[in-house]
Amino acid sequence: MAQKRDYYDILGVLKSASEEEIKKAYRKMAIKYHPDKNPENKEAEEKFKEAAEAYEVLSNGQKKAQYDRFGHAGMGGAAGGGFGGGAGMNMEDIFSNFGDIFGDESPFGSFFSGGRGGGGRRQRKGSDLRIKLKLNLEEIANGVEKKIKVKRHVACKSCSGNGSKNGTDLKTCGTCQGSGQVKRVQQTMLGQMVTSSTCPTCSGEGKSVGAKCESCFGEGRVLEEEIIPIKIPAGVSNDMQLSMSGKGNVPPRGGVAGDLLIVIEEEEHDVLHRDGNNVIFDLYVNFVDAALGTSVEVPTIGGKAKITLEAGTQSGKILRLKGKGIKELNGYSIGDQLVHVNIWTPKSLSKEESEILEKLRASPNFAPQPSKSEKGFFHKVRDMFS
Repeated sequence: MAQKRDYYDILGVLKSASEEEIKKAYRKMAIKYHPDKNPENKEAEEKFKEAAEAYEVLSNGQKKAQYDRFGHAGMGGAAGGGFGGGAGMNMEDIFSNFGDIFGDESPFGSFFSGGRGGGGRRQRKGSDLRIKLKLNLEEIANGVEKKIKVKRHVACKSCSGNGSKNGTDLKTCGTCQGSGQVKRVQQTMLGQMVTSSTCPTCSGEGKSVGAKCESCFGEGRVLEEEIIPIKIPAGVSNDMQLSMSGKGNVPPRGGVAGDLLIVIEEEEHDVLHRDGNNVIFDLYVNFVDAALGTSVEVPTIGGKAKITLEAGTQSGKILRLKGKGIKELNGYSIGDQLVHVNIWTPKSLSKEESEILEKLRASPNFAPQPSKSEKGFFHKVRDMFS
């Protein structure tokens, strides 16, 4: 599979570009590769879709922040189960979502308003829904499928979503003649100026309802509770946002449903701590076991693992359990589990214990004699972040 191009490179803008600069760059790309300008040109069509995908993310503050932090991996495009950013967009999605970037007086205005040469009204999109989903460390490491209960607006079945009685009592708006837009011509010093605005009579719908549907009272939608299965890929992180296209609210009286946005919340594990794709565990041992050596069991994401401490193990030693961490999001590599060894010193001793240790205090083996190969705290910290 070819690696996806950087969204900023696609639009030819810097990461610090303003909202207006991003919009201007997309408009330039969209005009250049527009299907009307490049008929039967598959390469131009792909570049047109690519530009729309980039704009769909970079023009949205939340998606842009997610992309800036995690790149393509954070957009959930390969997550499955309906997740995706712009990668799953088709031509109809592009025209309905971004048509207003050109305006009605653009050479491509009629195309973006609802169909090639049709001059129809733009398809509306409903509002998004946002939920928080708590996941434990095991679910994050392995991926999981959850079933969640969501209340959302769906199209009314009685009127097929148009709000009229039996779905048939609809009339074309007399003000805009069904276009959903009204145009106004003004004379200026530079000549005629034509502006367009949403029709005040039908609120841009192009239709007016006669007798209202008794089920939805003319809204064209009803509130329903739905159980939605969602697949969470392995490797997600706290505050990451995934989306399910078309699982948000349907707008009143027809249109495209919004998206369901899932914000990940990591539940804290009792003893394991996440550090990127690695998992950290603090192991405490007494100095007798550290001096003589021993075998101990440590918890891991998948259960327990037995490790061996060699005789003379020093406090601060880090043991690595390969592949016992978290799988990379949309990737193949798996992190490790790092076991930090801490030598436990008792705070109170019995008289007998004190006498035994007093006899050992003067032993040459108990005098600290660190070798050059044994790093101090400063060097260990420096190595971890280098």
